[in-house]
Amino acid sequence: MKEGLQGHQERKRRAERVILLGLPVLALGILGAVLGTAETFGDWAVTAGAILIVFAVLLFVIGFVLFQRFESNFKHEFLKDYLSGLVEEGEFVPKKGFKKIQGLDPGDVYNTEFIERADRFYSYDYFRGKIDGVDFVSSDVKLQRIEYETYRDKDGRMKRRKKYVTYFHGRVFHFDFNKDFTGNVLVLERYKPQTRRKYSKVEFESVDFNKKFRTLATNEHTAFYILTPHFMESLMKIEKNHPGNLGFSFIDNKLYFAIHTGKPTFSVRPFRRLDEKLLEKFREDVGLIHNLVDDLKLNRKIFKED
Repeated sequence: MKEGLQGHQERKRRAERVILLGLPVLALGILGAVLGTAETFGDWAVTAGAILIVFAVLLFVIGFVLFQRFESNFKHEFLKDYLSGLVEEGEFVPKKGFKKIQGLDPGDVYNTEFIERADRFYSYDYFRGKIDGVDFVSSDVKLQRIEYETYRDKDGRMKRRKKYVTYFHGRVFHFDFNKDFTGNVLVLERYKPQTRRKYSKVEFESVDFNKKFRTLATNEHTAFYILTPHFMESLMKIEKNHPGNLGFSFIDNKLYFAIHTGKPTFSVRPFRRLDEKLLEKFREDVGLIHNLVDDLKLNRKIFKED
């Protein structure tokens, strides 16, 4: 495995060296621009400084392009096989996500009934497989809404401009749920229902659970049937071990889970080592899926309703 990482590590370092080279060039360019304001140096220093600044920007652009190319190669040539081997029938496809043209629709995200529909929809790093006989699919998802802000132009006139604001950036999963039930249930940390379906709030004996999650159901009996004391304990454990805004929903015998972390799951950052420690982090991210299946007992079919 280490041998497989070495080639990618060298490509990463080449990109980082180009980025680092841009820093002293930029510093010299700024120095030239500053010295050009003094009569001793004059316009030639300003010109030289401007050329150096442009060259530094060019180095930054080239460096980041090389880094993006490295990351794409790393995901396709190494991470794809690595992650796929961590689950049964695993398949990791970088850049593939919940898009219709990729075989899945954004509706698979909105079917959670607690994720707001986006004005801009991004999805990537599709991951599917099976754990203890439980099928799952997942993808990193980034969602943005349009917002408008007012400002004054240089003449003091009030104007309005459009901007895109990210309100969800994390991972969405859905599993085949092995309990048959009537009605739907939402268990939300800070999300709000995004559906016209009529939900009612459900309270449990666990005060801590009621404080952490808001439970909504179309059928109160279904909520108590699904959310056993052990199940609620497992949800609290998952929330504690995976900080972020969590949401669970049980819709049409499927379990949906979303976690907003504000960052991509399987990313490689500049100037961070590409080593076993990073792979351990990726294993822990996949371990979240194992935890969901194990802690929530999705692989047991002993609670089926008639």
